[in-house]
Amino acid sequence: MTDNEPTPKHSLIYILLTGVLMGGADAIPGVSGGTVAFVSGLYERLIKAISRFDLFSLRLLLRKKPRRFLQRTDLLFLLMLGSGIACGLVVVGSIANVLLTNPTTRPLLLAAFFGAICASSWLVLKETPLADRRAVFPDKLGHGLLFLGGLLFAYFLTGLAPQAAIPSYGYLFGCGFIAICAMILPGLSGAYLLLALGVYGYLTDILKGLPRGEVTLTEALPVIFVFGTGCLVGLLLFSHTLKWLLKRARAGTLALLCGLMLGALRMIWPLQRDLKPEVEELKHKLFENQWPDFSITTFLCFFIVIGTCAALLWLEKKVIHVRSS
Repeated sequence: MTDNEPTPKHSLIYILLTGVLMGGADAIPGVSGGTVAFVSGLYERLIKAISRFDLFSLRLLLRKKPRRFLQRTDLLFLLMLGSGIACGLVVVGSIANVLLTNPTTRPLLLAAFFGAICASSWLVLKETPLADRRAVFPDKLGHGLLFLGGLLFAYFLTGLAPQAAIPSYGYLFGCGFIAICAMILPGLSGAYLLLALGVYGYLTDILKGLPRGEVTLTEALPVIFVFGTGCLVGLLLFSHTLKWLLKRARAGTLALLCGLMLGALRMIWPLQRDLKPEVEELKHKLFENQWPDFSITTFLCFFIVIGTCAALLWLEKKVIHVRSS
């Protein structure tokens, strides 16, 4: 999508519901809200809208041209999507947190996520030379290397053991910068990166402790401000990079994104063993992937993966039609 092309139209309800699903996904370590945005067809519109917050838009605002500012930044779209994300973080994230902590429902929910991401990866792959029979070998080779690079990078990243860090303000800024970049990339989980960087528990404890009076406003505000600033800077800079890549090297970028999505499946493999069953909170638990066996859980997970994948592909064909707008 280029700057001169018209912005695609989506209903406000559709944008809001997509935001709810994105927020719920981003709240769970291992799942990416960027994947939800991509399969919903809103990804490139989101990247374009964020990247429009630049000096030109600021001049429009200072010159008291609010209508042009609103149109250029697609602000209504961002507000609706942002509202949905905030709602999803609280509501869907809370429900999913309970389901992921329960040993019975955890593998079934992960299987649904696994199937959804498999289907999403195929939708991305279809727009690259890797799925085009007419593509010449050099194109397939180049895009195949990008795909493989993304896959190996995500597989390595999701294998990092969670760290325990005592964060400085500089470290918090960097974590915010990295996490927000991951959140808008399909496949990579910003929440998981925060977990691996050692600040996920620290940040969630502050957010939970503030309304309970366990953390004072004086303690919380500097942390929230520094982390939020890192997120904002990362979002603005990275969105411009992604917009440029999707405009100049769309197929290669999609091949890389597809690799990232598939490589990150390591984090949400449905069959896992709880290494800390005595721990109640999800953020402090540690899981180890296991090979499939002949248990009822394995067969249920298999059917859920296949069912979710098939349902999403059918939905894309009938309703969503993921495409370059």
